[in-house]
Amino acid sequence: MKHRKQTLSVAIAVYNEEAKLEKCLMSVKRLADEIIIVDGGSSDKTVAIAKKHTPHVVKTDNPPMFHINKQKAVDKATGDWVLQLDADERVTPRLSAEIRRVINESREENGYWIPRKNYICGVWMRYGGMYPDPVTRLFRNGKGEFPCKSVHEQIEISGKTGMLHEALVHETYRSWDEYMKKADVYTTLTAQEMIATGTGNNPVTMVKYLFIKPASRFISLYIRHKGMLDGWNGLLWALFSGMHFPMAYVKFLEMEGRGS
Repeated sequence: MKHRKQTLSVAIAVYNEEAKLEKCLMSVKRLADEIIIVDGGSSDKTVAIAKKHTPHVVKTDNPPMFHINKQKAVDKATGDWVLQLDADERVTPRLSAEIRRVINESREENGYWIPRKNYICGVWMRYGGMYPDPVTRLFRNGKGEFPCKSVHEQIEISGKTGMLHEALVHETYRSWDEYMKKADVYTTLTAQEMIATGTGNNPVTMVKYLFIKPASRFISLYIRHKGMLDGWNGLLWALFSGMHFPMAYVKFLEMEGRGS
């Protein structure tokens, strides 16, 4: 019996992404059978851009844990398979062909990891733990979901997973100023997680977040993962990544002092 062609839904959550969304949507124009976009109350032209490409645009609020809106987009999908994307990601023609091929083959996998090429200031970061940076993004409808507990969590897949070969393009930060703005959001979320999990304010926590974690992260990214081979971008990436922990710790102290 002839195998029925599998349909694919692309699910995206957005918030003020007018500068990046068009490229993302154009990259899946021929791949997607359906595009679902959940907007968290954008104040720019994001919604207008989204409506040019799909009638399935849902407006909602913008929760601190952005994965909640990503899951809302996934929940709206009606295709046999779901490809979850961020607005700053693009599917290359080679990746598009691979996705269409694997979802139409009779396989046991319920989901796939996709490698990513991360770009900072227009430069592909080949080292520092930035490549291949595999992420779970493609899965059978109903077999994947976000836990919505941590800012850096992956979609959890029920069943067997595989790995695709072609990479997703991720234009993560166009400038280091943009990086710092995102870092402000991420460190706040980390501080909130520290409060929620009952992290104690004591000398051990202080030493851990002010010295041990920053040094460990820098050494891992810059030396172990050869971030020095990415030049100045590699150095800044390792330094700023390490600074995530003391920045989060300071916010944690502020929240604890306010009784948050």
